[in-house]
This record gives sequence, C-alpha cells and structure tokens, in this order.
Amino acid sequence: MILKNYEIEKINLEFTKFILCYGQNEGYKNQSIKILTKNYNEISVYDEKEVLDNTENFLESLYSKSLFQEKKIIIIKRASDKILKFIDGLKDKDLSDLNIIINSGILEKKSKLRVLFEKDKSFACIAFYPDNEQTLFKLANDFLKKKKLSISSSNINIIISKCNGDRENMFNELQKIEFFSKNNKKITSEAISKLTNLSENYDISELVNNSLAKNKNKIIKILNENNFNNDDCILIIRMFLNKSKKILALSTEFEKNKDLDLTISLAKPPIFWKEKEVTKQQICGWKPQNIKELIYKLNKLELLVKKNFENSVNLITDFIFEQIHSQTNN
Repeated sequence: MILKNYEIEKINLEFTKFILCYGQNEGYKNQSIKILTKNYNEISVYDEKEVLDNTENFLESLYSKSLFQEKKIIIIKRASDKILKFIDGLKDKDLSDLNIIINSGILEKKSKLRVLFEKDKSFACIAFYPDNEQTLFKLANDFLKKKKLSISSSNINIIISKCNGDRENMFNELQKIEFFSKNNKKITSEAISKLTNLSENYDISELVNNSLAKNKNKIIKILNENNFNNDDCILIIRMFLNKSKKILALSTEFEKNKDLDLTISLAKPPIFWKEKEVTKQQICGWKPQNIKELIYKLNKLELLVKKNFENSVNLITDFIFEQIHSQTNN
C-alpha cells in the first residue's frame, strides 16, 4: 500500500507489520522513522548484509519467546531486493509483537521490493524524495528562530546549496553554526563558508580506518549511525585507495625490519598519534601481497560504482563486509 510521507503518523503498527521507507532523503526518512517508533523502547538496527549473512540464525532469534517480552521494532538499513527472501520467510508468521521497517535508498519502479510493498495492502510503502529549496528554507528559518540566531536569507541559501536536498545534512550544518555562535562569535558569510566546507569527513575516515583494521563491531556501529549517500561512495573509495597505498608501504617495511614501532616511526609523512594504534592493527592485518590485491579490487570497485551509481551505497557496504570477513594475513 502506497502512503505519502506526511501520512507516517497514520500507520497503525498493530496492523501494519512491514513498512518500506525508500529514497535518497535520509534526513526525512530518519525523522519519520523516529516519529513512527517514538513509543517503542525495543528498537534494533541492522544492515542488510548482517541479516543476509546469518538469515537462519536471525529468524530463529526472532521466533524465540524471550524476544517478545515486549513489543519490538527491527530496522534494516541499506536494503535492496536481496532482502525479499528474508521478508518471505516472515510475512506469513505471527508477528504480533514485532514490526519490520525496511530502509532503502533509491528504488526503481521495477524493483521487486518496491512492487511487493506497493501492492500488498497489509504492507506500507513510503517514498522520500529530496527536499526542494522552499521546504529547506522554511525548515532552516524555523530552526534559526527557535535558536534565536540571525542569518541573512543569502547565507541560508548558501547552507541549503550544500545539503544535497537532504534536511539532515542541512541541520548538521546549522548545528555547527549554532555551536560556533555560542562562543560569542559573529556569524559572517566567511564563517559560514568555512564551517560548511570542511574537507575532512571524520565519519568516512573512521569507516575506512576501521575497515582496514577489520574492527567489525566498530564498522557496524559507524554504518548504523551514519547515512552515507551515493556521492560519498567515490570519496570512500578514494580514501580507501590512499590509505591502502600507505599500508602497502608500511607493511613492506615491516616485513624487512620485523619491528612495528620502528616501522611506525619511519613513516613519511609521520603518523598522527591518534592513528598509531589503528595503523598498527592495519600493518599486522595485511601482508604486502594482500594489500596489492585490495588496491586492485578497489580500482575495479570504482569502475563498478561509476557504472551503477544509484546502487553505490550497497556496493560499498557489501565490499566492506566482504573485506572484514576475509583472511588476509595467513
């Protein structure tokens, strides 16, 4: 059943057990899902890859009585048509104490997942398209009035131009400005430009570093707490390539001297102290031949992403999970 995004509060979770939220407006999706789940304490978030890699165990855990001591919501992020098999295994079961929310990116009209949720009257299907400039301007204006901040219309438009039609991106930028203003600093056009143009993406750097260090739990947390979009994917690959080349040089040096601390101290440019421990994990986790193979795979992945841009996030996520489960230092 197709619903408009502003009808989210009309959904009765007692009767509608499966809900599909799709589209590239992650901010609006997250905002709507929070509204939908506001009365629930038991909310678990998974990536599609986690569910598909352990489908049988996952289904068994859902059927266990201990899970249903109180009502529970499961959110599956970055979902694609691959999740259909999982849904088929659940849709005819008694889910009196459980709701499944599927969070997907862009889905074409021919998507089997989208078709299922649109046609089945017991399912809910909601599209979240990019916000237009008028909507974003109103949201920004309301935020600024609430925070008692004064910013010109032209500066608001600068912020809007950088948020890619996603209200979550815009609110992140507005919060930076709010914190900046608390130090009694004047909010000028120059300050706004600097605040909204930070070149280092901390979340992406963290994702890549922990992927190369094979810190599975940390990676899952980063993926669940962030909503990387298709535009982020090329940046993720480029950062992967740059860091992989550095690890190749370091692992080659480590094979020669067998001294991890010496290898770190000889690195050029020097490794920042905050990254020393994760870099040691990366050096120990990758032999030179393995990291060369990874670099080759990353180059192939970049071509694949460029050819299938709308599916970029799923391609990147699958690649990351494939790498953290691979044996690379045997």
